[in-house]
Amino acid sequence: MPQTGKNRFTVNIALISIFSALWVALNLTVAPLGFSLLGTPLIHSVIIFLVLLLVTWATGQFGSATSVGIIGSAIVLLAGGPLPVLGFVPAAFLFDLVLLLNHHKVNLKLINIGIIVFASVVCAYVAAVVNGLLILNLAWMFVLTIWAGWTVLGGLIGVVVTLPIIGVLEKAQVKKVQTD
Repeated sequence: MPQTGKNRFTVNIALISIFSALWVALNLTVAPLGFSLLGTPLIHSVIIFLVLLLVTWATGQFGSATSVGIIGSAIVLLAGGPLPVLGFVPAAFLFDLVLLLNHHKVNLKLINIGIIVFASVVCAYVAAVVNGLLILNLAWMFVLTIWAGWTVLGGLIGVVVTLPIIGVLEKAQVKKVQTD
């Protein structure tokens, strides 16, 4: 049964809420553990792009990634979580903007994978610069090379981990939100 505009809106709000909760849970548990073990933003970046890709796939809507970034980061900070989560807010917004190129289609078509990889690399780099320079006050050359490299690698790993999950969900015919 096709969804009405009101029903679709309600479902998208529910999905954004679920993925915001996932963003919070992973940022308060796994991200600090990953940073303490590795001393890099690698795991944090993997987590972020996994959540951004899944919410974009589930909703197919502009604004869902941005909403999760804002809501999730605000809750993380209110819960006393790490300040560098803020660097992923502009990254989530930029991610939403770049995915306009493929109408927020997250699937296994080659062109969409290319756009997803491009979006993840650019947005991870932006997050690294915001976090490294503005929040953590690291040396700019270190941020633009090493710190950004680890963050971008995490974004790419997030894509590599998430796309097979999406492929399995689609193959199993898990129904996404209808856009009728």
